[in-house]
Amino acid sequence: MTRIGWYGLGSMGLAMATNLQRHLAKKSLNLVYSNRTMARGDTLKTLGAVPESSFEKVVAQCGIIFTMVSNDSVLQHLISSALRSGHPLKDKIFVDCSTVHPATVGLTVSKLREQQATFLAAPVFGGNPIAVDGKLVFAIAGPHAAKETVKPLIQDVMGRKVIDCGEDASKSSLLKIAGNIVTVNLMEAVGEAQVFAERTGLGTGPMEELIGEAFGAVAGGYSKRLTTGAYAPSLDSRPGFGVSLAIKDANHALAIAEEHDVQLPGLQIARENMVAAREYAGECLDSSSMYGVLRQQAGLEFWNEKSRKGGK
Repeated sequence: MTRIGWYGLGSMGLAMATNLQRHLAKKSLNLVYSNRTMARGDTLKTLGAVPESSFEKVVAQCGIIFTMVSNDSVLQHLISSALRSGHPLKDKIFVDCSTVHPATVGLTVSKLREQQATFLAAPVFGGNPIAVDGKLVFAIAGPHAAKETVKPLIQDVMGRKVIDCGEDASKSSLLKIAGNIVTVNLMEAVGEAQVFAERTGLGTGPMEELIGEAFGAVAGGYSKRLTTGAYAPSLDSRPGFGVSLAIKDANHALAIAEEHDVQLPGLQIARENMVAAREYAGECLDSSSMYGVLRQQAGLEFWNEKSRKGGK
């Protein structure tokens, strides 16, 4: 079996790579990984994964290379570095699990095709706890043969479900962005309901129980981010999914919607509230931090009793 590479060890990437390494170890194989901050991979190394100092060295050694990065520019930089490296890319499969614009996907496909390499877009649905459990949902698109090669590394390893979006890699990117419209609007709705419950004296406990029972585990999980204070974690921790990443995703959706004369008023409001939260409390916020702004709009403090208190 070809060697498998990984780049990107944020809260999602590290959880995913850990599950992949455990799977590979059963076959006496070791993941080759790199990251901007190599110390993030120390737990991977203890599981048998092999650190490499650069993405180019990962590409040189591996036939399948996964990436999980924060935005379009990071992905573009990585692909450009692979193209400039001088290493032959023929028959290599690049699998990106990030949320990037469909146009970025299309450009990446074209660049790698010129070198006889394949690109699969495989963005994921689910937060860090779901990634840790290996229960993410993957949307995958690209050439059929490459997808069939990669799916066994995903299904029941990093994810519970693989949605095949066809041969056009940009379609899975589009599905991810469309799904994020639901995600962000649901966070906004849960935040509004919890502020309503607190201000009317109903209480967040009964509201959270109802949300989980009536609207499912995902909505219930979003409510727990609020009531446990995870929407504004301590400054020495990492948010589950950073507010700036969520704003980036919302911007992608709004830009594409504008191109196609689609109105997304709910997403627009949620994006504005996330931007306001970041301006007030800084970068160390979860994507659910619009809750703090909703609290302020209702005459409450941005912070609840479980969140951090102030600071940026």
